[in-house]
Amino acid sequence: MLRKRFILVFAILLFLSSTITALAAEKVSDGSEGATPSGIPMASLEAFVDDYVKDYIGQQTVGASVVMVKDGQIVLSKGYGYADVEQQIPVSTDTVMEWGSISKLAVWTSVMQLAEQGTIDLNEDIRSYLPVNFLTKLKYDEPITMINLMNHNAGFEEYMFDMAYQSPEEVRSLEEGLQLAQPAQIYRPGRTVAYSNYGNSLAAYIVERISGQPFHEYVQQHIFDPLDMKSSIAYSVVEDRPELLEHKAKGYFFEGKGAFTQGAWNYMSMYPNGGNNGTAEDLAKFAMAFLPAAREQSPLFDKPETLSTMLAQSNASSTEMPGIAHGFWEYPGLHRTLGHGGNTIAFATNLLIVPESRFAIIIMTNQASESNIVHGLAKAIVGVREQADAVNLPDASEIQGEFVAARRPEHGFMSLFPYLTLMKIKPHGANLLHVSLAGMSGSYKQVQPYLYEKVSGDSALDAWPMLHVTVSNGKIEAISVYTSDYLPLPSSKSMPLLLLNAALAMMTIVYFIIAPFILLVRAILNKRRARTLSAIGPISCKLVTGLTLTGTSIVGNNLVLALRMLSNNERAYAEVYPQIIINYGLTGLAVLLVVALLLSWKKKRTASTVRDKWSIILAVAMIIVLLGLLVFWQFYS
Repeated sequence: MLRKRFILVFAILLFLSSTITALAAEKVSDGSEGATPSGIPMASLEAFVDDYVKDYIGQQTVGASVVMVKDGQIVLSKGYGYADVEQQIPVSTDTVMEWGSISKLAVWTSVMQLAEQGTIDLNEDIRSYLPVNFLTKLKYDEPITMINLMNHNAGFEEYMFDMAYQSPEEVRSLEEGLQLAQPAQIYRPGRTVAYSNYGNSLAAYIVERISGQPFHEYVQQHIFDPLDMKSSIAYSVVEDRPELLEHKAKGYFFEGKGAFTQGAWNYMSMYPNGGNNGTAEDLAKFAMAFLPAAREQSPLFDKPETLSTMLAQSNASSTEMPGIAHGFWEYPGLHRTLGHGGNTIAFATNLLIVPESRFAIIIMTNQASESNIVHGLAKAIVGVREQADAVNLPDASEIQGEFVAARRPEHGFMSLFPYLTLMKIKPHGANLLHVSLAGMSGSYKQVQPYLYEKVSGDSALDAWPMLHVTVSNGKIEAISVYTSDYLPLPSSKSMPLLLLNAALAMMTIVYFIIAPFILLVRAILNKRRARTLSAIGPISCKLVTGLTLTGTSIVGNNLVLALRMLSNNERAYAEVYPQIIINYGLTGLAVLLVVALLLSWKKKRTASTVRDKWSIILAVAMIIVLLGLLVFWQFYS
């Protein structure tokens, strides 16, 4: 009897085992278990990634580190390409790269830890946590809360200077960096999403003040150490950690197919918003901390509700449009997906987590603005959610025009640059929009009323998988594209005015470049003909020449300034300040020459020829137009 019972029990166990195995196999086959969120089986994952990246590595992408996590385990960790092209050092699991803006997630995690402890109230005015009068450029009296900082809608303009440097010697303390690069508030809090590096570092400074620790030490103690992230540093100066410096990849710029030039490493005073360095596997440990198993606790928080709150949506332009979840950006994956991308001077990264599948993907590249792998591979792995068929969609023909980024400088000469890269939208048929921006273009299909999904175009626009149009009383109020809003042009910068400005700028630039050569040719011809100076007199002739050369110098100074910023906008204001002073000096000289020229002409106008009169009028008119443009576009600040 005992033997029969044993055989019966064994048979039951064998049956249950085979049933469980069959069910597990079925789950793998339908993609719910043992597969990526997009349905790629784990068994063929490495082959899929290898095949995907082979078209880019060495041709359009210099190097990449790819890590994927499933159910708390790393299921893929692999390097591709070179960490150092010149020395032919390949990317490996030990390769250290710059996180870029993924670093912001460490700030928001720190904030949530302190909120859990009751030392930060997410809805309190942040000025209660800051020194008195720390923020000196606020326009509105409404409170700015930590939630506003997390949602990037505190209202700050984009300040373009002293954000990043190319030398560790330029790095200052976080507090000094915040005071040096403080932006003006140009929107009411809570109204407009304008991605803000400053707002994130301001939150980190609040963590620093409350905790009593330098922010990077707080992160090391409360995030990196508990997660055993031994190959990471929450700081931009990797030289402080020689063992990491030894393995840090060089950064590169893409110059053409198979051609890359070395770029600079990123050094920041406001390092919390983009200064972290580490390996992709360490970043995977950070991602896993947001994906605990059922009934398990995240090592980052003491209470499960803290993690639930952090991953809950905190702002969105519509119910269907991906928004933001307390610092995480939502992505329209096949399942709910959260994450953050990052860019530094010469690195580009992406981190996405899928809580429902306990899945994460981390992609780090040592190339500026890389998108083919950073966004393209991520999209292939997490998939894109299916949109339900919609009816009664508004005609796309009402969505058109030019729009300027809400994330932009409002003050200083850099206020010109956003208007050189306007988002242009044109309808194509009833439900398709063509979007172009900064040389990139893509097509977006309407899937819900005023909600559009990217269906084709440049891979760089994969960072904006969807856009939402806010319409009120028949007028477009905003175009929301994932991390920022695009707004209709203000009346002071309407399209006719921008076109007029462009025409006048082109005219004055051409004039002041050509005029000195014309004056030189005239002087040579006059000398050959043994002629004396122009009929308007020697003084007036010299004044016209002086005014023209002054205008040429002003044009040259500002063209150099523009080219310097276009070649590298990560500069200290101290680097461009001398050119601003030169503008003042040359402008003062031009005004003096105009006054002297008009006085001289008034005395000798009876002797002036028609040609000489027009020479004076043209020179004076062109210098006035030039100075007017410089004032309009704030090239004196």
